[in-house]
Amino acid sequence: MMPAALVEPTLEPVESLLRDELARGDAMLAAAGPVLRYLLVPEGRMLLSDEVVARVRGMLADVAGQLLAAQAEAGRVADPVSFVDEREARLAERLADEPALLAHVHGLAVEGRLTLQLQARSNVDPVLCPLLQELTASSDDALAGSAMAVLAAQARFLQHYRRMALPLGELPGELLHVALLALRAEAGGQDSAAATAERHLRDAFDESCGRLGLISRLVMQADKSALHALDVRHAGLAIFASALATASGQDRDGTVLSFSDVQFVRLALTMRAAGFGPQQIERQSLYLLPETVLPEGLGRLSAERAAMLLTASAWRSS
Repeated sequence: MMPAALVEPTLEPVESLLRDELARGDAMLAAAGPVLRYLLVPEGRMLLSDEVVARVRGMLADVAGQLLAAQAEAGRVADPVSFVDEREARLAERLADEPALLAHVHGLAVEGRLTLQLQARSNVDPVLCPLLQELTASSDDALAGSAMAVLAAQARFLQHYRRMALPLGELPGELLHVALLALRAEAGGQDSAAATAERHLRDAFDESCGRLGLISRLVMQADKSALHALDVRHAGLAIFASALATASGQDRDGTVLSFSDVQFVRLALTMRAAGFGPQQIERQSLYLLPETVLPEGLGRLSAERAAMLLTASAWRSS
């Protein structure tokens, strides 16, 4: 029989693996209760409904599939479909581990759902809002051209939303970078096909041509229509969200995720930070969250103080 001293060291790798798995299990159990409760209460259904979760999962899988298809093309893989199918779920899981990317995709899923709800509830056109109708008829050719580009981009967004698709070109630049790093990590640092795919995707990318880039440019161009951009009934949800995020100095993804009952205080503070008075906040809330009540004393809070409260908030999308 071998001495215990010679046997015990060989168990260390096993114990290390078991410790890691226990830690992972502990984290999952710790998170399960709050998440389950959030899913069970009515206020959580907008942010984490079955539909929203399914769309987030679908969009992450679509991003993973595009990255892998580019890798397969760069590597001249004989059967690219099988190549993608075998790896898509694993890469999608890696992408889901990126907080900023996950928050962005979550925001898109919530935005798409709310856009269609606004159409059904308040007859707010999901594509051709009154503001875009005005701007596309502008005598300023550059402004009219930007408005037409936003119109086309918003129509594509709704098509992508229905198909649970997210083209790589629609990602913000920093999130495309995150996605490409995930591809690199999944493929292994020495994979030349992944490196070639990454280079090609970076070279082809132009953030200004994506929907969010186009909306941002339009909001900056339409100075005289700035107030209309901060009216969800007139500007539609997409332009309103971008304009509100800009005016309040907040992140757009976080702004979109505040359009739910459970995040109403965040939305009210965001509108106050953008300079909205109580009546303006109430009017916009009637469209976004018709059953909510304004926090007491909000009107006495300065825009600067509201912005400070938001900055001090523990939640961040990135």
